[in-house]
Amino acid sequence: MVGAARARLRLTQRRMRENNARFGAWFNRVMPKGLFARSLIIIITPMVILQSVLAFVFMERHYNTVTRRLSAAVSQDVTALADLAATFPTPEERERIKRIAQIAMGLTVDFLPDERLPPPGPKPFFSILDSAFTTELGKRLRRPFWTDTVGNSNLIEVRVQLEGGVMRVFARRSQAYLSNSHIFLVWMVGTSLVLLFVAILFLRNQIKPIEALADAAVAFGKGRDVVGFRPRGAREVRGAALAFLEMKRRIERQIEQRTTMLAGVSHDMRTILTRFKLELALIGDTPDTEALRKDVDELQSMLEAYLAFARDDNGEAPVMADVAQLLDEVRYNAERHGAKVAVGFTGDPMVMIRLDAFRRCVTNLVNNARRHGTRVEVSGSRDERWLTVTVDDDGPGIPPERRDDVFRPFVRLDEARNQDAGGSGLGLTIARDAARSHGGDVILGDSPLGGLRATVRIPV
Repeated sequence: MVGAARARLRLTQRRMRENNARFGAWFNRVMPKGLFARSLIIIITPMVILQSVLAFVFMERHYNTVTRRLSAAVSQDVTALADLAATFPTPEERERIKRIAQIAMGLTVDFLPDERLPPPGPKPFFSILDSAFTTELGKRLRRPFWTDTVGNSNLIEVRVQLEGGVMRVFARRSQAYLSNSHIFLVWMVGTSLVLLFVAILFLRNQIKPIEALADAAVAFGKGRDVVGFRPRGAREVRGAALAFLEMKRRIERQIEQRTTMLAGVSHDMRTILTRFKLELALIGDTPDTEALRKDVDELQSMLEAYLAFARDDNGEAPVMADVAQLLDEVRYNAERHGAKVAVGFTGDPMVMIRLDAFRRCVTNLVNNARRHGTRVEVSGSRDERWLTVTVDDDGPGIPPERRDDVFRPFVRLDEARNQDAGGSGLGLTIARDAARSHGGDVILGDSPLGGLRATVRIPV
């Protein structure tokens, strides 16, 4: 028994967790994602709840109570007049009743001899006055009566059946009804709209610095210049903006120092390699010098790859470039080395990119594909949000579990790629770094040609 109860309890708890998870997912899906909209909801929701409570309390406590008391007072006057008319039925006495009603009660009374009550008319569904007045009148008046609370907007008509005729009473609507209640609702809604307008203005001014900080961070991440950005807004936002600017200065200073150091290293090593080539040229053509020349050429290509990886071209300014023409240039260079490359592009080819970095990215992917396959297809497309370039080959491919490893520097897969084909192990690393410097990435997958597909996606 205890085990069954525990099992039921666990089942109930699991269902509750599942229901909570589904509700949380639905709530996150329907809620706005922007900070401005969420801030407005935080302001509007308590205001609406507070005003709803105030309106309910006012309508239920004050408005209805006052209306019932006013209706009770008028119904008492009508009942008293009906009793007086029944007690004093002579014409002279009823004239005196009319004067008393007009002077003391503010009611207009007529006596209609030989008349009957009209048939009941339609009752308004939402009329508090009709409900309260009819109820109060029914509690006190022990005679048949007929009321009309909607026929004339300023008057209420009551007819009471007496012996030998009908007494008709007209009362002002304000005597039985709290007629200025709409002023409260108008003031409440009007002040709420004014407060909401002021809140929107203040929120807009507070959100703008956050949006500017986000745009500056995105632009800097894509290697673009951050023009006109300065700390603004609340103290916390200004602190975040100052921290961003300090981080930006440190990164730029580090890049500048590294670039200066690499320029010196590149100059010194290229000088030595040039001396090697001159000495080999003076020695002459022999089997030994031919092997040395190949080693020197391979060393120079590896040096260029290392320097390109370390330099990363972060100082390059973005320009509006024709990506379709760039892909044709990459195809031409690959075909010069004996590769078969097909290129296609759809959409608007003009995109703001760092031209040399993006060219190096696509070139490395194409060189990687032609090195390990015999057929290469390059296709590009551009939509409203993304520039996408795919490079397919018919080579041996890369196992899915090893595709993340190939982006690490100096990593080459022996079982998937042939090391005799050369390379420094930095091609895919440089390609991914170039794509990420644009705010995008390089993703590896299976190619329709049977080999590897490399997809470059960068935002436009």
